[in-house]
Amino acid sequence: MKRLAALLFLATALAAPAQAQLPGVELPQIPSVGAQTPDVGSVVNNSTALTDVRQLRVRDLLRRHRRDLEADPAGQPVVRSQIIAVGMSDSAIASVRAAGFQVVSMDDLGEAGVLVTIRAPAGQSTRRALRRLREADPNGTYDFDHLHIESGVVALSTSAQAAASNIGPRIGLIDSGVAPNVPTTAQRSFVSAAPVAAAHGTTIAGLLSSAAPGARIYVADIYGGAPTGGASSALARALAWLSTQGVRVINISLVGPRNRVVEGVIADLTSRGTIIVAAVGNDGPAAAPLFPASYPGVVGVTGVDTRQRVLIEAGRGDQVDFAALGIYGRARGTSYASPIIAARLATLIAESPALNTVTELANHARDLGVRGRDEVYGYGLVETH
Repeated sequence: MKRLAALLFLATALAAPAQAQLPGVELPQIPSVGAQTPDVGSVVNNSTALTDVRQLRVRDLLRRHRRDLEADPAGQPVVRSQIIAVGMSDSAIASVRAAGFQVVSMDDLGEAGVLVTIRAPAGQSTRRALRRLREADPNGTYDFDHLHIESGVVALSTSAQAAASNIGPRIGLIDSGVAPNVPTTAQRSFVSAAPVAAAHGTTIAGLLSSAAPGARIYVADIYGGAPTGGASSALARALAWLSTQGVRVINISLVGPRNRVVEGVIADLTSRGTIIVAAVGNDGPAAAPLFPASYPGVVGVTGVDTRQRVLIEAGRGDQVDFAALGIYGRARGTSYASPIIAARLATLIAESPALNTVTELANHARDLGVRGRDEVYGYGLVETH
């Protein structure tokens, strides 16, 4: 059971003795994408607004893209009239078509099964369509096609050209496309014909590259500049693709609601040894858990400021495993802490493939807050310098 928010804030003030530390990494610099970097300085400088950033973004998306998006019963953004499913039998697919549903696509996710994207019949609400499908086929897994939102903001960035030696560890990145000033091994879009670079994905890739020099970064763009960007269907396909690339660590600095299909795909990957690292989100200490950080087996990461205090907007709870620096210039959020942990884990795997890297990192993290693992800092802080 989660602690009361007041107790969580109190815990951040209780310091515990530091443990032995792993060798540090250079403080990453943030690459820019020129004009694509959003002007959100007013948000970053207004601490009272930090926990509202994602909610404001959701409301804006729903308002501007009413033809493409709608809200689920909990108010979370979903692709209008679209349902995703795994575990459908051939007879279930035939029945769906006979009932007037359109099977938009079928994508092989490997051992996780086949992802079926379904459009509701004309005139039928997305909610009713999902209810009908679940009732008709209780053996399948059906859900809305939820959107995932970036877990951080970028107000200003500095140009930095990272070295591309391609001799470092393999790291997967699920986000937007990445600009050319950050070296990547491969980029693939799951929304548009080609990846579309944006500030958030470029910043995360720059942090990965700086924290793991020479890293081979495989980028899965699930936004593509589209209003339906960040959909669960694209996220599921991106996860499956990264698995085929031999990537052992995947960073996801995005948040959304729980989705049954995505949860199943992640469970399959983590059971086969893939480490998925995700930001816990910036909805505040009293907010409900966000996903994918809160799925079982995912390494959840919170952010701290330059004085090693947890960010006031960071989520708290059992999903927090580690803390890392979450402020770089005027970019802040748990988004920017997550790649530091992903880079460290990927480096440890490359050095010692048989090592239990999460346990090793936990043993060497700097204990903050109450003694031992807690719901604010997890196992503790992983230093960036």
